[in-house]
Amino acid sequence: MNYQNATFEGAAGTAEQLPAAATPEIVFSGKSNVGKSTLINKLLNRKGLARVSSTPGKTGTINFYTLSGCRFVDLPGYGYAKVSKQEKTRWAQLVEGYLAASRPIVLVCQLLDMRHDPTADDLHMIQYLLDCGLPFVLVATKSDKLNQKQRAERLQKFAECFKEIPDVPFFPFSAQNGEGVESLRSLIEKSCAEG
Repeated sequence: MNYQNATFEGAAGTAEQLPAAATPEIVFSGKSNVGKSTLINKLLNRKGLARVSSTPGKTGTINFYTLSGCRFVDLPGYGYAKVSKQEKTRWAQLVEGYLAASRPIVLVCQLLDMRHDPTADDLHMIQYLLDCGLPFVLVATKSDKLNQKQRAERLQKFAECFKEIPDVPFFPFSAQNGEGVESLRSLIEKSCAEG
């Protein structure tokens, strides 16, 4: 798969604006400021294709990126307290509308911050993915920000937290040193081939 040729396809702020489902879709989900745009840029080997916001909760649209053979789908981040209740409701309807629309979703990359325990919103999203029967992988971002001891502790904590779902792949990820990039690319390509 040629990641270098990815292009920004468009953004959808309502269910009516979603593009037609044409190719396998790889979805990126996670709380605000967990590093979805950074991960997408690293996978695509591009610096600014997915815009990295310095303000959490700013991306209120589902953003679509076209690659040869698949599409990357960046969901708006959840869990940012300073967003109005009305805006949170709109985001929830948009995301749930997308995920429930029988689209060709072959993999959801559910991002978690490796430095912290999963939030209630993270756990709610993971349960939603399980309930919907969507294939997903857990990606623990910002792994480079931990020393060896902290990393071991966090990996143990995540293993305990997700022991009920042992078949779900788990990848530590770092945009700084590239940890997890090739593993995730391989899984994406396998999911697209099988999807």
